[in-house]
Amino acid sequence: MDKIFVTKPFLAPRKEYDAYVSKIWDNQWLTNMGPLAVELENKLCEHLKVENLLYVSNGTIALHMAIKALDLKGEIITTPFSFVATTNSIVWEGCTPVFVDINADNLNINPAKIEEAITDKTTTILSTHIFGNPCDVEAIQKIADKHNLKVIYDAAHAFGVKLNGKSIFEFGDISTCSLHATKFYHTGEGGLVIAKDKEVHKKLGYIRNHGLHEKEGFASIGTNAKNSEFHAALGLVNLNYVGEILEKRQQIAAIYKLKLQDNVKFQTWNTDASNNYCYFPVIFKTEQELLRVKEHLEQNNIFTRRYFYPSLASSLPYLPTIHLPISEDISKRCLCLPIYFDLSLKDTVRICDLILATI
Repeated sequence: MDKIFVTKPFLAPRKEYDAYVSKIWDNQWLTNMGPLAVELENKLCEHLKVENLLYVSNGTIALHMAIKALDLKGEIITTPFSFVATTNSIVWEGCTPVFVDINADNLNINPAKIEEAITDKTTTILSTHIFGNPCDVEAIQKIADKHNLKVIYDAAHAFGVKLNGKSIFEFGDISTCSLHATKFYHTGEGGLVIAKDKEVHKKLGYIRNHGLHEKEGFASIGTNAKNSEFHAALGLVNLNYVGEILEKRQQIAAIYKLKLQDNVKFQTWNTDASNNYCYFPVIFKTEQELLRVKEHLEQNNIFTRRYFYPSLASSLPYLPTIHLPISEDISKRCLCLPIYFDLSLKDTVRICDLILATI
């Protein structure tokens, strides 16, 4: 029996990708903001209904660039329930992460806890839209305005998500997104950084290319965050299938919800937001129950992931240990089930049956 993993990259028909590769050969332009990368940026702006978007090499470098472009120092309040790249970017850029606990229902950072953690060293709130579920952006912005703080959203999981009809990328000072192969929409490796302010967008453009100014030498400090024409080509062909990908993920999620609703807890979704079903997390009653289910699924060649375990506040060797009870508890009981375009509905039902047989 074939193995079923928590995710599997969507790949458009090979002939469509090959047509773009032929263009790369004809152009002999492989990287450095080539024509396909520029085309992808333009099409993503149109698809997402946003401005000030840059296509970069990955979602992690997008976070680094966001912190650098805003000239941030001091303390950055953030979530302990996220992929480690969120925290690493803060530390790497010389700032201090300050973890605050999450909401047990929506799994996002708790705005009330943000306000309690603010000190005279706080400069920023960096929050993740966990599993693509929008944070309470109104409450976070209100806190930021009150205390003169910047807001960065790690929207790694949130490609295409809308809040009150607007792209989730329109909130905060800067939003970043991952286009890694594991994501709902991907370019193999890749990321996006979207700024609210045009001058910040311009600065991000310099940072992406070593700080170089096209006409005036160097404009700022920079790095190499450019992406290649081959990755852009993959993004261009995959973009044509976003609707089909979403439809299939919705079908899989509907089966999980129907069959498992009486036995596990689901993440409470923002009622004003759409859902891209980038992940399908379920929360078990106990960690022991989760481990039994995980083992039983693995015995049947089905592989889930414990996103995000353990809590970052108590597991990183380069930071002091902080005990935040809700994030620690959720991280022990949360398991992401397989969800991807090629997963059959029959196998989805089988996964549910195996889970129910174990609980």
